[in-house]
Amino acid sequence: MNWSDVLEILKYILPSLVVMLTAYLILSNFLGSQKELKQLELRVENYKTSLPVRLQAYERLTIFLERISPNNLLQRVNKAGMNARDLQLALISNIRAEFEHNLAQQIYVSAGTWLMIVQVKEEIVSIVNRISADMPETATGKDLGRGVLEYFINNEQALPTQKALDTLKAEVRKVY
Repeated sequence: MNWSDVLEILKYILPSLVVMLTAYLILSNFLGSQKELKQLELRVENYKTSLPVRLQAYERLTIFLERISPNNLLQRVNKAGMNARDLQLALISNIRAEFEHNLAQQIYVSAGTWLMIVQVKEEIVSIVNRISADMPETATGKDLGRGVLEYFINNEQALPTQKALDTLKAEVRKVY
């Protein structure tokens, strides 16, 4: 085989290779863009499906925070004739029951928001326990309720539940 035969063969093979490489690049680019488009469609569909569920989670956590807010909690739990110890146990039991009822919502909110919800719950339980510990043995439920409300009135900081509600609202604005 001489050089002219090799050149003759290359004359036919080289254009075929160029056409094949061009076709490969075009097809690869097309398939890549189709894949990206399909992924985008799936993300949009997932967003449409998950948005109502996520919004419901925010609603439920908002209700939780409202229900464990000291004012609302005391109005709902405090019964006439309760002593301070009974009210303390009822308040803590109610807070924990509300929290357990909403445990699944952590799937739909950010980790920071869920941590804040847990901290608010723990802070309110801690405050109730602290104020109850300062009460005399003969204290009534009314005394404990007054002590809890006075704690938040005298404390310059906002209610922990209100700060958490503000954070929830801000996160919902980002999602929606």
